[in-house]
Amino acid sequence: MSSADTIPPSPMAGLRPRVAGLQPNLIAAVADLGREDPAVIKLWIGEGDLATPGFVADAADAAVRAGHTRYTYALGLPKLREALSAYHQRHWNVEVAPSRFTITTGGMNAIMQAIQAIVEPGEEVIIPGPAWPNLAETVRIAGAEPVTVPFRRAGDGSFSLDLGDIEAAITPRTRMIAINSPSNPTGWVMPSAQMEQLRDLVRAKGLWLISDEVYNHFCYGNAIAPSFLQVCTPDDRLIITNTFSKNWAMTGWRAGWMIFPEGLAPVFDNLSQYNTTSIPTFIQHACIEALEKGDGFIRQMVSRCAESRQIVCEGLAALPGITLRAPEGSFYVMFSVEGVTDSLAFAIELLKEAKVGLAPGAAFGPDGEGQLRLCFAISPELAREAVARLSRFFLARAAKKA
Repeated sequence: MSSADTIPPSPMAGLRPRVAGLQPNLIAAVADLGREDPAVIKLWIGEGDLATPGFVADAADAAVRAGHTRYTYALGLPKLREALSAYHQRHWNVEVAPSRFTITTGGMNAIMQAIQAIVEPGEEVIIPGPAWPNLAETVRIAGAEPVTVPFRRAGDGSFSLDLGDIEAAITPRTRMIAINSPSNPTGWVMPSAQMEQLRDLVRAKGLWLISDEVYNHFCYGNAIAPSFLQVCTPDDRLIITNTFSKNWAMTGWRAGWMIFPEGLAPVFDNLSQYNTTSIPTFIQHACIEALEKGDGFIRQMVSRCAESRQIVCEGLAALPGITLRAPEGSFYVMFSVEGVTDSLAFAIELLKEAKVGLAPGAAFGPDGEGQLRLCFAISPELAREAVARLSRFFLARAAKKA
């Protein structure tokens, strides 16, 4: 056989095993089945149904026309980092120097850069679960191991985190503990006192803490969820990740930020340079506008979510076979369904029969199986229609079992 006839090796066999073995996103698996169906109420992805506010879009357009289409600082525009510093002072009464911010391609890239900077192959990252799947897969991409510590769930469907469970999971290989509060998908909110206890634990163990605070404004018992910035110092091993996606309906803009400890700007300047060379300059000008003029829009978003949360949670709680507790924060409700052991198959059945698209609990790890996640960042009118469709489905399901 000539060299020209030699069959080349499979490209898949040439990939890093960690990357070749990444798990498919089960949320996308359901969404891909119904994206093009206009009859489906799409509640699977963490995205509101409001458009980006006009003043933000206008700022981007004006920036393009003004010629802000060239490269800029890898850490982000100085004026944007100053606006972020003022934003945190305004909402959490904390002073965070502009030099501690880097602008990222959404919250996802902020998490990726944090893992790249801190976690070595073979190390472990502790993650309370059920959890947003992207975090665990980012850890795996880095060659490290995600270690899930299950939330405790009461009989009424409420979630809580026992820090004793976190401490028991720490091993010599543990490098970082990851917290997402308010939580996607559970809606759990970490109290300030527990934040202080976890801060003391990571200090004592010499660990890093990464806090994803994307949903801080979506808090229904208090005006705003607490931040680790309120209990930590600039020298603590703390990374905060956040995004413009949720607060200002900017999911497709891919703009986020990270806060890192004092003195690490050169490190994240390099990581930003070699990851993305910064996000588009005109988008950064739009982000400044969102921060400086967007507090009213945030209040509008949260108010709508609060009303739709009540409609959805009251409606679902009245249905047979469903157990849930209204979430303290975020814009998701996670509920368990009696008799369901394959949440992906059940979500597909709901999609086809009820024309409501939900995220299967298995997407959030083994601790999510048997559950479904619904995003209620929608209008109250759409929330009522979703509840009506789900009610018909679950009542018919119960009648078949009777």
